[in-house]
Amino acid sequence: MTPIEPIIWESAPSPRHTIIWLHGLGADGSDFVPVAQAMQLPVAVRYIFPHAPHRPITINGGYVMRGWYDILSADFSARLETGNAGLTDVDGIRASQAVVEELIAQEKQRGIAAKNIFLAGFSQGGAIILYAGLRHAEPLGGLIALSTYLPLADRTAAEIHATPPVFIGHGREDTIIPSAAGKRSAKTLAELGCAVEWHDYPMPHSVCMEELRDLQDWLIRRTTISTLQAG
Repeated sequence: MTPIEPIIWESAPSPRHTIIWLHGLGADGSDFVPVAQAMQLPVAVRYIFPHAPHRPITINGGYVMRGWYDILSADFSARLETGNAGLTDVDGIRASQAVVEELIAQEKQRGIAAKNIFLAGFSQGGAIILYAGLRHAEPLGGLIALSTYLPLADRTAAEIHATPPVFIGHGREDTIIPSAAGKRSAKTLAELGCAVEWHDYPMPHSVCMEELRDLQDWLIRRTTISTLQAG
């Protein structure tokens, strides 16, 4: 998989923190740029917004759109409960994991420590960052999972390498990825040893201002911790 060059935006010169932010199905890297630009953090941050490749999406009749993996079944509850490879595009997930790993490696080469690298994602993008972040060799600064779930959860305990802190935001009125799926994923992550901060909101499959304020507060706390550790 070779995505086009990501969008990169720096909040101030000489950033020492990086947030790699993955969009949802059918969107592209520009989707969350305005969110990053609205964030008011006490540290300089390099935001990286990669674009998923175009691929046919099975549940959409094979229609080609940007996606981090194929969605093979509309039966979301079955995919979540069983982690059945027959209902999950395992190859697509792993290919997108490799994209994330490459972006992390590039940031390390720029001198950004793993503990100062955060992964963020919405919906499909959130599923990928949870999958990749738990399997990265070093603990990252944190994972930001918005309106999403932990894919292949039944395999995670055997494959996990790190337990970074996790911010999870979900809409109580979400009909695409039900809030119950997010809660179940949060429970699994906590059982694996992650410090999970769960928030739900009166919204559908989307983001809202209250969620972004909570996320900003979480990021301020996490980046402050990493800055103090560096000192």
